[in-house]
Amino acid sequence: MMFRSKIKWVALGGLVLSFLSLLVHMFLANTSVELVQYSVMTQFIEDLNIDVVGKQSVRSKKLWKKVKSLEVLQPYANPRSIYPVPVEQNNGFIYAKVFGEFEKIRSSICDLVAISRLLNATLVIPEIQESTSSKGISSEFKSFSYLYNEEQFITSLKNDVIIVKSLPTKLKDARKRKEFPTFKPKKTASPDYYIKQLLPELKKSKVIGLVVMDGGCLQPILSSKFVEYQRLRCRVAFHALHFRPEILSLANLIVQRLRASGQPYLAYHPGLVRDSLAYQGCAELFQDVHTELIQYRRAQMIKQKILHDNVSVDSFARKMNGSCPLMPEEVGILLRAMGYPPTTRIYLAGSETFGGQRIMIPLRAMYTNLVDRSNLCHKHELTKLIGPEPPIPSPPSNSLPTTKPPKPEWNQAGPRPRPLPPPPNRPIYQHEKQGWYGWVTNQASEPEPSGTDLRDKAHRLLFTALDYIVSIESDVFFPGFNNDFSNLVMGHRLYDMASSRTFRPDRKFLANLFNTTRDRNWSVMVRKHLNDSLAEEGLERQGGDSKRVSFLSHPVPECCCTIGRKPGKDTCPKWMADSLAKVREQEGESEEGEDEVDEEEMDLDDGRKVSDEVSLDEDVEMDPND
Repeated sequence: MMFRSKIKWVALGGLVLSFLSLLVHMFLANTSVELVQYSVMTQFIEDLNIDVVGKQSVRSKKLWKKVKSLEVLQPYANPRSIYPVPVEQNNGFIYAKVFGEFEKIRSSICDLVAISRLLNATLVIPEIQESTSSKGISSEFKSFSYLYNEEQFITSLKNDVIIVKSLPTKLKDARKRKEFPTFKPKKTASPDYYIKQLLPELKKSKVIGLVVMDGGCLQPILSSKFVEYQRLRCRVAFHALHFRPEILSLANLIVQRLRASGQPYLAYHPGLVRDSLAYQGCAELFQDVHTELIQYRRAQMIKQKILHDNVSVDSFARKMNGSCPLMPEEVGILLRAMGYPPTTRIYLAGSETFGGQRIMIPLRAMYTNLVDRSNLCHKHELTKLIGPEPPIPSPPSNSLPTTKPPKPEWNQAGPRPRPLPPPPNRPIYQHEKQGWYGWVTNQASEPEPSGTDLRDKAHRLLFTALDYIVSIESDVFFPGFNNDFSNLVMGHRLYDMASSRTFRPDRKFLANLFNTTRDRNWSVMVRKHLNDSLAEEGLERQGGDSKRVSFLSHPVPECCCTIGRKPGKDTCPKWMADSLAKVREQEGESEEGEDEVDEEEMDLDDGRKVSDEVSLDEDVEMDPND
């Protein structure tokens, strides 16, 4: 009996251990994918010039240090003249529908706030059409709150404009009955247009609607008497438009993972967007079906009178003129010429890179630490950011298309060696019809976007917001093309910290330089041009080109002040100069020790120093024919 009872206890213990082992295996199965992803996120190829503590060599430091000549520029967008606080007894309400992608949405919201201040009206929080519930997004968010923090937006601008979440009930019902006038202002609309044409309508009906489709509704450059409205645009873009907490926390997490082990990182935006490529006529820079897709979009723009030009243009002439973006392999060559080592951490920004991963292969071969959000985020982190979404109803059509039945002779063929007739056509399934590869060879026109396409477009807003934050926080930013996203990032970096390293390359100069093969000082010319683009020369060139398109791309001098110069209208207040002086003193004390060590490194034996420099020059200045 004792022997049998022991056997029972042993069997029971075995069952318990088997059950516990099963639970452990299930837990590991659920978390194994996350463990693998986490190893991808942190396992960068380390730079041999940086030790365990994260201390950089003298040569590496020069690639990441701030631009001293621009340290005098400081952000200062506060009003500098008489600026009355808005009152509730005003001319009425303005509601707006905003169309477009991330960059156009951000610029449009800033313009709407400035217009509401100009017309002394209450602004209803704009409706972002790309993120409405009809696009299949999560029911947790309204259109504006899908991207931005509503409460922060209202509170930050309480001294500028009265903002409400929705119209009063009676006015809301009247809006549904379409009793209020609606206007579609152009991006180049002047303040006089609003004062002379919209203000009388606003006073008459007390409510007007605006439909903003061009990425703005107020001209970028205003006269000097409207300078306070330019500063208001800066306060909206750089202080009031805060992303919702989920976006901020995930973006900060990406930055922490990029800066693991104390290394800096470079953000690169290729600017390879289909609309930009079609508008500039850069189709021939690509191959096969991509060229056809760009040309189709260009024909659409001409038909819609967005573009007044021929469909077929010489893309290589446009490239030499600086109208086309720098290709990823060209950016890799420029970064190597500047001295950035192959282990540099590069974050690939931009939710759309036309050409896909294939076009990034040359740059990835030169810089193995090229990553994007998909490499640095868990799948569940991105899913949590998007929120729970309802299933998209499937289209009513059958997955199998109607095909002709096999001919009778196929099944009733005689005995061999009699040849059989050709087999019936293979049916084309629904998944083979989706995307550009499903229509470009079979149809003459691009199909309407499906429910999945609309939802993906809304998701792209969130992913672009993540890239926007990571690009602003980066130690170095390099734009492949001055499109809307790059211009916004450069403008934000110029406002927040003008001395941060932001390259502003002249693509026309570089295109001619890439065609130069006999100049032995090629790498020296590249370094000189790119170093000059970091300072005043690049700032003036970029400001002249981009400010005519978007004020937020170059908010200087309206939204900044200067330190260390003679007193004037653009001089920073004394309290700001004193606080910055204290910060610089603290930074100087912390860097004294590092400078002493750097000098010791520079005082090494001359033979090793000269040999290192020669090897570096030999590596940079290769024969282009090799």
